[in-house]
Amino acid sequence: MPVKIGSIPLPDFPLLLAPMEDVSDPPFRFVCKQNGADLMYSEFISSEGLIRDAIKSRQKLDFSEFERPFGIQMFGGDEEALSLSAKIIDAVQPDLVDINFGCPVKKVVCKGAGAAVLKDVDLMVRLTEAVVRSTALPVTVKTRLGWDEQSKNIEEVAERLQDVGIKALTIHGRTRSQLYKGEADWQLIGAVKNNPRITIPVFGNGDIDSPEKAVVYKERYGVDGLMIGRSAIGYPWVFREIKHYHQTGSLLSPPTIEERIGVCLTHLQKSVEWKGPVLGILEMRRHYANYLKGLPHIKDYRLQLVQAKTQEEVTSVLLEIKEKYLQLNPVQSRPNVLNHVSDCSFTDKPTCFQNSAGFTTVQ
Repeated sequence: MPVKIGSIPLPDFPLLLAPMEDVSDPPFRFVCKQNGADLMYSEFISSEGLIRDAIKSRQKLDFSEFERPFGIQMFGGDEEALSLSAKIIDAVQPDLVDINFGCPVKKVVCKGAGAAVLKDVDLMVRLTEAVVRSTALPVTVKTRLGWDEQSKNIEEVAERLQDVGIKALTIHGRTRSQLYKGEADWQLIGAVKNNPRITIPVFGNGDIDSPEKAVVYKERYGVDGLMIGRSAIGYPWVFREIKHYHQTGSLLSPPTIEERIGVCLTHLQKSVEWKGPVLGILEMRRHYANYLKGLPHIKDYRLQLVQAKTQEEVTSVLLEIKEKYLQLNPVQSRPNVLNHVSDCSFTDKPTCFQNSAGFTTVQ
């Protein structure tokens, strides 16, 4: 049965790409959309940075029409800042606005934002209501089960946020104190979805690392769809594999070496187009290990890739890898990247930026 977020139509059992800091940029989103992601989000944006006109925050508003339906996610702990940010986001006309009440990273939590808001549900409601009143776009929320094991308040949170007007809720199956350790607990996600008071779509998130698990969790907990984060890093085929298994009950073969190199080259091209020839090459370096994960004796090639300084050099190495492994015919398998990155990590990176045509940009 199709799912709707406000007036936004989505297919039956939609798959959402998680907003991941320093990962979910337009080049990465492009290859995920090509491989079946139904709804995607920006990297999460500081509301304080957005209203201060911070360059990095404004850059994160960029998206292309190809990416729709598309949501912009923001975080913050101040009603006025979130309200003003919602109005700024309105100007670039995404399809929805998402509020992050789930990021466990210390840098965010210490500012009273992200998962810190789980300690004060009244504040969370006020912040959410301020955003709902400030935009005509559908407002959604991503959060966690609670602050810690003793304060799992997601059932109360879900009801109260629905009451102030959110149109969908994504729940990560851990508390803030867990960070990304241990296993995600989907029992409470299922309890929220099966609460007769809850009428908005509920999406589950956490540890979805195979098509089989995706379908089992859908059937067991009744969620409307899934948000995929770390499993898509270096493996955007996860979306098409889950869709195929859900529709047919059979598993797709893993991508061939030609497909892996082909998508990596597309990702590289989009990175250079969006960020320029210097930053585009530098920021692709974090992705090569995941695209090539599982290939035997790949270490020397990985080293060449991170040392290459031009798109031509990187392309040459990738094509050499393709030719070599076509001859070796290695067994293809799905890489496990769940421990690679959090959904809202912070990394140091250059602040220079070069944009290109085809993206919606706030000047």
